[in-house]
Amino acid sequence: MESYEAIKNFDEDEDVEMGRQQQQQNQISESRSATVFNNAQTKPNSDNNNNIKIVAPTSSSSSFTSTSKQSQTQTQRLVSLDVFRGLTVALMILVDEAGGLLPALNHSPWNGLTLADFVMPFFLFIVGVSLALAYKKPSSGVVASRKAFLRAFKLLALGLFLQGGYFHRLGDLTFGVDLKQLRWMGVLQRIAIAYLLTAFCEIWLKADDTVNSGSSLVRKYRYQWAVALFLSGLYLCLLYGLYVPDWEYRVPTEPSSEPMIFSVKCGGRGDTGPACNAVGMIDRMILGIRHLYRRPVYARMPECSINSPDYGPLPPDAPAWCQAPFDPEGLLSSVMAIVTCLVGLHYGHIIVHFKDHRVRMLYWMIPSSCLVVCGLTLDLFGMHINKVLYSFSYTCVTAGAAGILFVGTYLMVDVCGYSRMTMVMQWLGKHALMIYILVACNVFPVIIQGFYWGNPHNNILKLIGVGT
Repeated sequence: MESYEAIKNFDEDEDVEMGRQQQQQNQISESRSATVFNNAQTKPNSDNNNNIKIVAPTSSSSSFTSTSKQSQTQTQRLVSLDVFRGLTVALMILVDEAGGLLPALNHSPWNGLTLADFVMPFFLFIVGVSLALAYKKPSSGVVASRKAFLRAFKLLALGLFLQGGYFHRLGDLTFGVDLKQLRWMGVLQRIAIAYLLTAFCEIWLKADDTVNSGSSLVRKYRYQWAVALFLSGLYLCLLYGLYVPDWEYRVPTEPSSEPMIFSVKCGGRGDTGPACNAVGMIDRMILGIRHLYRRPVYARMPECSINSPDYGPLPPDAPAWCQAPFDPEGLLSSVMAIVTCLVGLHYGHIIVHFKDHRVRMLYWMIPSSCLVVCGLTLDLFGMHINKVLYSFSYTCVTAGAAGILFVGTYLMVDVCGYSRMTMVMQWLGKHALMIYILVACNVFPVIIQGFYWGNPHNNILKLIGVGT
């Protein structure tokens, strides 16, 4: 199964804890100087990344102790964010385990949209929402930036370890990593990049405007929107403007034989097919073709598999590009992944600046609906929805769908109070990183199959009647 099944907002508790500590230091300092909060604020609580503290206006004679007691009674948990993340984790597990059996659940071989194709953008959207809560009011931009950089570096290193080749496919118990073929990009690497740039935007690119309406919200974060528009324009210019020349690749055969060489004819611009798109060309030039994903999703297309939409043997007239490596988490496609994260950041800003449930849901539903309509319209006019390329239309549709699902979760859990019905999803959301490592990266199956008696096939699975 492709490694981009998904992941989570990766343990944002540490970030929100940092934001809480920074804001608490500001609060203590203001209390000692007999100043007060003149406007209602929200702040993350150290107990969990989805807590929001509503601090009511106080008089100048109020002490820090009374302020703390009052704020404790007004602490409100945003459970819907955990539930939304848990739903995404459950979807990840579903498509990972059942995608090979039901094509409707598996990732689309190229153009089109299936249930599995929503997982990655949902997680990126959640990252953005949480960053708005974590970096609402950092006391020091330099300190916050350093912590964001270290955090992204940890995610990047973890991604290289888990997805660079150390853990192999089920049934392949070989050990070690060939550094000549180490996969540089992957799910966690993409999340690290999107996380870092979005965090920097939230820390440094905020105006001092007071937010009291939808237009003032846009003005306050206008520089962040400018970054999102710039990244989208850059992606479109490179995708449709770069010239893609002919290229070739090698497929290993027997150890004693020479590898087979395949030549792919291109020589054009604006091609969004599997063979001659600019996304793949940039990855081949910068990352190197040996460091790309070796089981591309387009190998399930009818042109490349007699068992399409599943993997299978090549048809007799298969085109030359069918066995070429292609990374679904490549460099250019990750540019639009950052845009999805920035969209989620905007939804988090609405939580921070608006307290009324109806206002929040209204300001969420308007952009969500517009994004979905825009994406579907672009697909209708030829800019196809494509997960592997992370096309602009795909970004719009999936980000809008994430917003709509988040609104529904927020309405059910935080507004109507049906949180007990979602306890399982809350648990999944709180432990999403651990679940991703154990399930999506095959750590748990490798552990089960990695201990055997005499022969690798004599493992625990055979003992319980599952192995062969």
